[in-house]
Amino acid sequence: MSTPARRRLMRDFKRLQEDPPDFVNGAPCENNIMLWNAVIFGPDATPFEGGTFKLIVEFTEEYPNKPPTVRFVSKMFHPNVYADGSICLDILQNRWSPTYDVSSILTSIQSLLNEPNPNSPANSQAAQLYQENKREYEKRVSAIVEQSWRNS
Repeated sequence: MSTPARRRLMRDFKRLQEDPPDFVNGAPCENNIMLWNAVIFGPDATPFEGGTFKLIVEFTEEYPNKPPTVRFVSKMFHPNVYADGSICLDILQNRWSPTYDVSSILTSIQSLLNEPNPNSPANSQAAQLYQENKREYEKRVSAIVEQSWRNS
């Protein structure tokens, strides 16, 4: 059944294949275009460098008028990621725009890895370490990066 949301997701997928952004990738599950698997590679020159982080992206029939639900499947230690992997990112909530597509969502999440917002913490421990003890924060992130190698 072709709906506006499904047609848009097909266009998003085609665009992602034809003009893939650096260090992110995503594709719909085999039998469900409304459910995507995605991967973000840790940005260079950040504590996340070298990591491979898996995400699930769930769309509703209201896409692109409503944002998808995105969560990390890979373990994540980050000020803006909840324990269940859900992401606190303004474009996935109150600053959503129908102009965003899968590519822009994934690149925004990758940028968030490098530039956390400790003033809007989803993980208060990570936010506190990020602000008060960068060395310990980076040590915890390094452990998550190493874990991502074993689980990728």
